[in-house]
Amino acid sequence: MEIVQPIKDKQKIEAMKKVLRASTLRNELLFVLGINTGLRISDLLSLRIKDVWTNNKVAVRIELKEKKTGKMRHVALNNKTRQLIKQYIEKERKKSEGTESLFLSQKGGAISRQHAYEILNQAAKWVGVTDRIGTHSLRKTFGYFAYQQGVDLAMIQKLLNHSSQAETLRYIGITQEQMDDVVMKLEL
Repeated sequence: MEIVQPIKDKQKIEAMKKVLRASTLRNELLFVLGINTGLRISDLLSLRIKDVWTNNKVAVRIELKEKKTGKMRHVALNNKTRQLIKQYIEKERKKSEGTESLFLSQKGGAISRQHAYEILNQAAKWVGVTDRIGTHSLRKTFGYFAYQQGVDLAMIQKLLNHSSQAETLRYIGITQEQMDDVVMKLEL
């Protein structure tokens, strides 16, 4: 298994959203939900409509049992993500049963991890992302931008369920060069 990277360029992220939307709202939602929640792909693909949509409204948070850890997790949904969920449900999934997969394949059931990888990788290549991208890039992108926006590293560590801050820094792609750059610019 090769290491994938976060998508570090916001313009590339916006371009990927457009490319994914051009294929289907489902694909855009997979990307947006992943980069805005930090959920693992296995947890994203296990979501059901009822997890995000109840009483004709988008949930404020998702409650799920993580596949990897078996722990219950509560994940807030920001406004942008909630708007996209609403649009997706109302346009493409209005008649669906609540127990159906949120990310439905043409064959029924959830799309596969492999299909999710292909969707994301194609979009990344299309917009000129040169780093190695995979489904895990969504989670890494979430962590990277949280860090870039000044979220405390301990909080990101907790959100990603990592055992150490060093693991979190490696995971989100913070390099020694970037850390050196901070010190070089400090000059007190």
